[in-house]
Amino acid sequence: MIDPYFVSRQRFIAAPAADIFEVLAQPALHSVIDGSNTVKSVRPNGPARLGPGAVFGMDMNMKIDYKMTNTVCEFEEGRRIAWRHFGKHIWRYILEPADGGTLVTEEWDAREVPTRLVMRLLGYARRNTASIDRTLEKLDAHLAGGTPRP
Repeated sequence: MIDPYFVSRQRFIAAPAADIFEVLAQPALHSVIDGSNTVKSVRPNGPARLGPGAVFGMDMNMKIDYKMTNTVCEFEEGRRIAWRHFGKHIWRYILEPADGGTLVTEEWDAREVPTRLVMRLLGYARRNTASIDRTLEKLDAHLAGGTPRP
């Protein structure tokens, strides 16, 4: 059964897990790899590199400009990183070393979100599936030194 409040996508990336993790742990690079095209830039005064419990802000746009503050809620150096904002949505990356690279899993987890029914009615799971696929594609292109597709 498909859970409308949880999306998980994977992509093999021909790069070491440590290199991939380094991109994910730098908020300044999130706008570069964001497949939803909603992350515009990192907010000043946050950490340059994320760690356990780190708080960082992003300038966002989804038809209107807004600011989002996130907190790292899961952290295992080189293997796993996740953050959430006040709405309790979690964006999670899990890195599994594999022959010749890394299997990267990105997850959007809204199972604990109080307003999840509204999110379901607005089609967030469908949009997030496509956005995650584009994010993983952009992450792959960034690590390969190429230009990600717009």
